Amino acid sequence: MKFSKNILLFGAGKSATVLIDYLKIKSAENNWLLTVADNNLDVVVAKLGEQPNTHAVQINIENSSERKQLISKADIVISMMPPFLHYLIAVDCIEYHKNLLTASYTDEKIKALSKDINEKGLLFLCEMGLDPGIDHMSAMQLIHEIQSKNGKINSFKSHCGGLVAPQNDDNPWHYKISWNPRNVVLAGKAGAIYKQEGKTFEIPYSEIFNSQEQVDIPGLSALSFYPNRDSISYIDLYQLKDIQTFIRTTLRYPSFIKGWKRMVDWLFTNDQEIYNTTEMTIADFFELHFKKMGIKEIDDTIIQSMFQYLGTNDYQTKLPIKKGTSADILQFILEKKLALKQGEKDMVVMLHEIEYSIGETLHRVESSLVVIGADDQRTAMAKTVGLPLGIAAVLILEGKIQDKGLHIPINPSIYEPVLKELAKESILFKEMHY
Repeated sequence: MKFSKNILLFGAGKSATVLIDYLKIKSAENNWLLTVADNNLDVVVAKLGEQPNTHAVQINIENSSERKQLISKADIVISMMPPFLHYLIAVDCIEYHKNLLTASYTDEKIKALSKDINEKGLLFLCEMGLDPGIDHMSAMQLIHEIQSKNGKINSFKSHCGGLVAPQNDDNPWHYKISWNPRNVVLAGKAGAIYKQEGKTFEIPYSEIFNSQEQVDIPGLSALSFYPNRDSISYIDLYQLKDIQTFIRTTLRYPSFIKGWKRMVDWLFTNDQEIYNTTEMTIADFFELHFKKMGIKEIDDTIIQSMFQYLGTNDYQTKLPIKKGTSADILQFILEKKLALKQGEKDMVVMLHEIEYSIGETLHRVESSLVVIGADDQRTAMAKTVGLPLGIAAVLILEGKIQDKGLHIPINPSIYEPVLKELAKESILFKEMHY
């Protein structure tokens, strides 16, 4: 069977499920071939099913000849691989004149390819997921709209979080994992830098989870937040150089922030010192670590219940790790105790708070997004990370996005058509003006 286009997707993990579903439909509608490559062939086959316009490939992404062979036959490439592997794919895409999309932050190695991307007339579209991705597109749509009215933006706050859906919120952490668990363990490690009321603040890791500030989103309980690593670099990208307050944050329920503060203080997220955990249970590890930290008892009943939920009394579950850091062991515990169970749902929440003035009149707009997942496989996280990539790929193949160069989605030519298609998939913001 002859196909008119070939979409190549590297990576078939948790975040790719909804993306694959979307591309299967679009490929069938347009007589395109969808090729999905991953090191786990069984996962790819399960997600592609029996659809005739799809091709499952097992690949070692670091095998140059295998990778080049697939890229050379593609019309567009999407990488859902770990960020450090994007560069290998990017170099091949330049060699074979292929456009590339990723959901990851644009790192320095990719930025160094900018000249080659431009010379080849290619589009490399990065930060095209949820956060980064939908946050950029929705924020820039608001910012450009305000600026078109001669508005001067004084304060920009953007919050985003992956949480458990209210109907499945049944533990004292008020949290379940719907994305990369390692990122949960190491969240905040790099500290944070942001601007508030004209001053630049640099917050070390030890203080990231000190914040008691909260935001209210219609229909939800109050949420707390902690600052993301680097808000400052986005001030110029968003063309808001004179702004007084600019901060990007991660949303969690207040109890999580309180509990994770203890995790950090008690060095459970330490990824340096190695423990010998042979034949240890979860409870054994907690006892050993608490003893090492000089903690004889937890003095807060809420914190106590949170740690009990993670297994301070679990003498049945053996650790599969014979040697590892406390961060390694904590990751196993979180995956065991805070996993989404079959059929359970997650939730993605985003909120932009913008204060601006037109002449002497002050204005405020709050724009919020709440997405509930379908189940533990087709999660809200997979939907909001994957769909922007899929939609952009389709729009590029259809000639509806024609930008060239290395970009993130802050141009109207990119975000307008993508947000329009996202709205059709029930990813839609609600605005409140004050």
